[in-house]
Amino acid sequence: MYVKAFVAGGIICALIQLLLDHTKLMPGRVMVILVITGVITGALGLYEPFLKWAGCGASVPLSGFGYNLSKGVMEAVRQEGFLGLFQGGLKAAAAGTSAALVFSYLASLIFKPKMKK
Repeated sequence: MYVKAFVAGGIICALIQLLLDHTKLMPGRVMVILVITGVITGALGLYEPFLKWAGCGASVPLSGFGYNLSKGVMEAVRQEGFLGLFQGGLKAAAAGTSAALVFSYLASLIFKPKMKK
């Protein structure tokens, strides 16, 4: 299980590093590409089998965040109808987003970050 997660996450990271090294895409745009890739493959039903196989190797990268958003929207649309388009992604990603904000704030308190010059 750990090996599959490590290999899957490593392949995703290596592909993204190649994209950063060999194109003029800025990191912000690459992150958006990852999220959109997760949304599209999640909506097409391709990401879930990969997620079941790779575990955290597929759920931790930003493509996993995009998949989580698409899954939340699809479930909310089934339950709530049109309003689910606006509620589902926020509900599905709230815990992960909140955790990222809290832990990044705590890290900034511990490590005293500075702006680049």
